[in-house]
Amino acid sequence: MLYPSSPRQRILAALLQHAEGAHVGDGLGEAGAVPRSASWPLALFAPVRVFYNRGDNHWIHPPLAAGVPLQYGTRMTRSTSSPDFDPQLAPLLSPLEGYVPLKMTLEQLEHFRRLSHVTREDLLGDAQVTCVDYSIPGYQGADIVVSVITRKDHSAPGPAVYHIHGGGMVMGTRFAGAKPLVEWALRHDAVCVTVEYRLAPEHPAPTLVEDCYAGLTWMAEHANMLRFDPNQLVIFGGSGGGGLAAGTTLLARDRQGPRLLGQLLQCPMLDDRNETDSAHRYDGVGVWDRTSNLTAWHAVLGARCGGPDVSPYSAPARASDLSRLPPTFIDVGGAETFRDEAVAYAHRILAAGGECELHVWGGAFHGFYDIAPRSELARACIAARDSWLARMFARGAMNPRAP
Repeated sequence: MLYPSSPRQRILAALLQHAEGAHVGDGLGEAGAVPRSASWPLALFAPVRVFYNRGDNHWIHPPLAAGVPLQYGTRMTRSTSSPDFDPQLAPLLSPLEGYVPLKMTLEQLEHFRRLSHVTREDLLGDAQVTCVDYSIPGYQGADIVVSVITRKDHSAPGPAVYHIHGGGMVMGTRFAGAKPLVEWALRHDAVCVTVEYRLAPEHPAPTLVEDCYAGLTWMAEHANMLRFDPNQLVIFGGSGGGGLAAGTTLLARDRQGPRLLGQLLQCPMLDDRNETDSAHRYDGVGVWDRTSNLTAWHAVLGARCGGPDVSPYSAPARASDLSRLPPTFIDVGGAETFRDEAVAYAHRILAAGGECELHVWGGAFHGFYDIAPRSELARACIAARDSWLARMFARGAMNPRAP
């Protein structure tokens, strides 16, 4: 794999330019190939070192991998020195400035689309899974693609996950944020489907959520072909995909569509109005802020954004009725724009008589579990998420529902 061939490697190149005495290509081996793992000291955060693990496809700090607390020094910028951010996570923010969609405008969207473009090869690596594409009818009959990820030895019907990728509904591919699908296919022998819904602003609402619903109904209708138990189907999404997963779940309820065992929403993007305390507090800091959020919502909704005529399927916080939803898992960073709307959504599900497990990870910025998966907070977050999913699968296996 040549050095500049993926967005994550281009970010690595940028980080190398911040490193003491490092140049693009240093330590990369012949022809600039990226080694499976390598580390470089960052002058800005000495003695902190950034570590990129190509096999796991993420950034970490070596001390975090070993469970050793970071040493904290000086020279932190305003965004990283905020008392809101966990001290293990804060040092990651400054070197990523310009490579995460903070204060994003529509004019910058193509730049961030290039950086967020995750390929099949980026996701799968040498994992012992198969990935098969299907072209299916989306909203108004347009062709969209879904990918089905299964363990290579999959045969017996069992659990399943329908995935909707993040990216603020304006960027990303069906392989973005899908690493858990590979892990769940291997661990649970789950059938995992991820959908390539069309993005805003080229395809504004309701196209996005309708594409996602079309993918869900296709998956449910093909349970026998895909060899999964329809009683064990969970919908999963993070960030913009979390909001779309919530909207798709509302559509499934209101249209008497596929019956979901649960909905798993990580740091979901739910409310186009952007007027919560956390939306204002985290404008200009973190990884995704109020400015970026407004840019994305205006791309999705156009002139309707923030007004009275917004469908709850596109912005689920607008829903007046959150009853009769499947068991729900919601988590969110305690130091991110989406905190208050995620907490409010969980509260309203509970108030409507539903079941909801809520986690607010104090000091965490948006997407922390992907950016720093070996930090203490991320490990706790991932463990809680995976525990909930395992319990849902066990519940579905023990309590089959009538068709």
